[in-house]
Amino acid sequence: METIKTAAVNTDPVQPFTLAPGEVKFFRDYGFLVIPGLINEETAVAMHGEIMDIMRQIGLGMDKLKQTGEYLANQYLDRHVSSQNLRNIAVQLLGGEATRYAQFTAVKGVGGGRFHFHQDNQYIHFDGPAVNIWMALTPMSPENGCLQMVPRSHLNGTLEFINSGDGDTHRKVDFEPEDFLPIRLRLGDCVAFTRLTVHGSGANTLAEPRVGYAVQFHRDDVNWFNDETKEWKSLKRFPTWHTTPVAKITIPKGKIDGH
Repeated sequence: METIKTAAVNTDPVQPFTLAPGEVKFFRDYGFLVIPGLINEETAVAMHGEIMDIMRQIGLGMDKLKQTGEYLANQYLDRHVSSQNLRNIAVQLLGGEATRYAQFTAVKGVGGGRFHFHQDNQYIHFDGPAVNIWMALTPMSPENGCLQMVPRSHLNGTLEFINSGDGDTHRKVDFEPEDFLPIRLRLGDCVAFTRLTVHGSGANTLAEPRVGYAVQFHRDDVNWFNDETKEWKSLKRFPTWHTTPVAKITIPKGKIDGH
């Protein structure tokens, strides 16, 4: 197992970015924005190593998307998730003070299949602006299942959905988009997209896992809809996701020592 270098706690791994007005306008008009070089190569390699260590513990296989929100304190992932520079990008894109909503791995195993087109808002419904800042920790291309965006799809609001049909709980929009853009990213680049932007990913046909990491933010005035109580609740006051680091990664039952 490779050694994971402990990160200095007092440094921000995300490059400070002041977005140009045209970049913010593009994000709001098209529903996504590529931001190159958000983290440097050293940081990207370290985060990749930490994520693959987590994957060895929880298992990866040929999953179309392996997600976990767990991460350890005082590592590069911890610094990235809590980055003030990262939050500042969300503030600029959302047009107001923002709070972290969720963070999770976005790993597609070797041979992992496509992830159907969907909206994040089809899972938990928000009534206002939110952004997913999705970081490339391997180069992203159509060959390894890069993200695919449907431009301007966020302008249609929250769409109807159906089950993915893959024997899991994932959802998809009830049509197959024809006008979508593969998002090619280099190591350390990111793509930011809204919660309403229709997106998916292709299959990984290469010999290495496709590794990404997502951190989501919401504007502070956003509410979420509780399906059980049928009421809207403040997302800042009543968060729905555990966002702090853990002391130990949870290993699924029946899995011992990562085997």
